[in-house]
Parts: sequence; C-alpha cells; structure tokens
Amino acid sequence: MPEPLDAAELLDALKGDATCAAWLTALDDPEIPRLDAALPGPHDLADVLLDLAVPHEDIAELLALHGRLIRSPELLDLLARAVSGLLWRAGEPGRGTGLPEFPASAGELSRRFCVFVFVAALPHTRAAHRARGIPETVSRHTLADLGRNLAVHRRRFGTTGLFVPWWPTRHFRGELYQLGRLQFERARLGRRTGEAVAAEGLPYGPGDPCLSVHIPDFRGPLSPEACDDSFARARAFFARHYAGPEEAPVVAVCHSWLLDRQLKDCLPAGSNIVRFQERFRVAHVSHEPEDDVPVAFVFGGTQTPRDRLPRRTSLQRAVLGHLDAGGHWYTGHGWLPWPP
Repeated sequence: MPEPLDAAELLDALKGDATCAAWLTALDDPEIPRLDAALPGPHDLADVLLDLAVPHEDIAELLALHGRLIRSPELLDLLARAVSGLLWRAGEPGRGTGLPEFPASAGELSRRFCVFVFVAALPHTRAAHRARGIPETVSRHTLADLGRNLAVHRRRFGTTGLFVPWWPTRHFRGELYQLGRLQFERARLGRRTGEAVAAEGLPYGPGDPCLSVHIPDFRGPLSPEACDDSFARARAFFARHYAGPEEAPVVAVCHSWLLDRQLKDCLPAGSNIVRFQERFRVAHVSHEPEDDVPVAFVFGGTQTPRDRLPRRTSLQRAVLGHLDAGGHWYTGHGWLPWPP
C-alpha cells in the first residue's frame, strides 16, 4: 500500500509563499459554503482524465499520486476547501478564490495538486452546465482544455503538471467556453479599453459586460471562415444561455500579441493573422515588450535557443526575424462591437 503524502511538508511550503499563504487565508472565509469534493476511485479516475483529454503519458503518474493523496486526511481536507473556494459564486466573473501557482518546495504536488482540484470540481461544473442548458459537446470541448494545458506543460518541461493553474479556473467556473476555433470569456470592460469604446461614441464604458476572445494554439489555422463560424456560434450561445440584462455583452475584446500591428509588416498581405487583426479596433498597446509570448505560442516553449528554432512557416520567420533585427513584440488590446 502506498505511503500517504506528507501534508505538513506541503502546508509549510504554502505558508512560506506569500501568494499561497494569502490563498489559504482566503479559503477560511466563513461565507464560502463547503462543497462535497470527493475524488473518484482509481478506475473511474482514469476514465475522467481521458474525458478531460489528459495525455496518456500523464495518467499513470496522476493515478500513482492519487493513491497517496487519498490516504492523507489533511490533504483531502485542503482539496475540499480548494474546490469550495474555486467554485464560490461560480458563474460570476472575478469571484472565487482562484488557484495559485504552488512553489517548487511543495514537492510532488507543486504543479499537480491543482489537477486533482479540477477533477473534484468536475461534477459541480457539469451540473451547473446542465442546469443552464449548455450543450454537452460545448461542455466537453471546453473542459478538455485542462488536458491541453497538461500537454503544453509536458511539451515545455517534460513532466506532469499545470504551469498556469489559474487559467482553467475560468472553464470550471462557467466563465469561458470553447465555441469552435475560438474561446469566449464572460468579462467586464477594463478602464482603458472601456474608455476607448466610450470615445467612439458608444453608450458603454468601463465595467460594462463584454466577451473576451481567446485564441488557443491547438485548433488549426485561424482562417476567416473558422473565426466567422466561432463568432456565429458565440452570438447564438450567449443569447440563449446568458440572456439577462446584466449579462448581455456590449462589445468583444481581445488582448493578445496577435493584435500587435507590427505583424502586418512582417506577414504576407491577406494572411489569416492580419485578417483576424482587422476585425478589431486597437484601443492601446502595452508598453512593456513580451517577446517570450509569441515564441512560446509559435514554438511551444522558450527553452530552445533562438538560432535552433525552425523557420519553415511565414509566422515562424516573422516572429524570429523581427527579434533578430532588434525588434520587440507587444500585446495589443482591441475591441469590436457586439454582435460583430
């Protein structure tokens, strides 16, 4: 029988990290109702992980860790508190306690504990989807993004884990949905983008509901036809499932390096990315360069020296050529009226 994981060691590591210590304190909020957060048994867990598109290479390791995790009452209690905090006021963007990045000192669970939190949260998320009438295919495709993020972690680091555990919290809280090629997140206009919208004469501004558009890197070309299809799906989806006056989005926004207008000078005219840019009015561009972001998006990581990266596609050549010439890449913040 496997030895249980050392709960004291993990908790000491979390208390020694400022962000994680604040998270532990937030979990103690008496307003957070305690949810049932039982993990499935080992045989059922394998099926759940497959349904979530977890890579086969990661399943055996997670199963072995599961066997040790369930033998620790202290860690199971932390798991239940984490699920309760994650789903607190689910459906309300910006609520809940989130999930922090655990420090390396947390040992085996540093990048893996969050996977079990999402697995334990899954029945609650699926029930919330059913209650709102979310189609099963949309629910399945949305939540499978967890497995994609595990695949990204393995591709970059060669190990099991989630590099950014806060990202799938949106999916499991009913804030983000995969609708064809693109993902759409229920959000609120920030100050600068909201002011840009108001400056265009629209009766909207900071704090009004919007949809934040995300571009995953695993769904094939960003063709105009695929984007048109996603926007059409999103129009129908949110009109049906989030139709209240406090929910109706007024604009769609996008915050991405793909909106850096320098790409127009580096890519062929009429490229998919340039045509995607042209859908949006750019409100502003970040001042700080974020060169690692396009490199990670295009090449799957930033660990390989730049001179060893391939330059087969026009996008690969554009990203690297611009950096080789001493340029930098920036995040553009754009918006478009909704419905588009």
